[in-house]
Amino acid sequence: MSVATLHANFAWVVIGVNAAAGLWALGAHWWAPLRVRGLWWFVIAAEASIFIQVALGVANLAGNRAPGDDFHIFYGFVALVTVGILYGYRNQVRAWAYLLYGLGADCS
Repeated sequence: MSVATLHANFAWVVIGVNAAAGLWALGAHWWAPLRVRGLWWFVIAAEASIFIQVALGVANLAGNRAPGDDFHIFYGFVALVTVGILYGYRNQVRAWAYLLYGLGADCS
């Protein structure tokens, strides 16, 4: 399987796990029984999938030695920055952490 194919297929994994993490965190904001440690491990896995996807994209660009679509590259960069912002604000908005990660994971 080529890196381009892997990058294209893994995009659906990234979308799915981040949507699931976001929905779980949003649910946890309103319903306390969803506030379990497993949620945070799932959020970490979802955010790690973004880094993997970007690495696959970089490998694809490097391997093809062809310029990529600028907007597509920008979107990957924004996804990485979003993870950094979520992590950076986690202590300042501790009371709203579930809402922060719920909306952030759904947007990244």
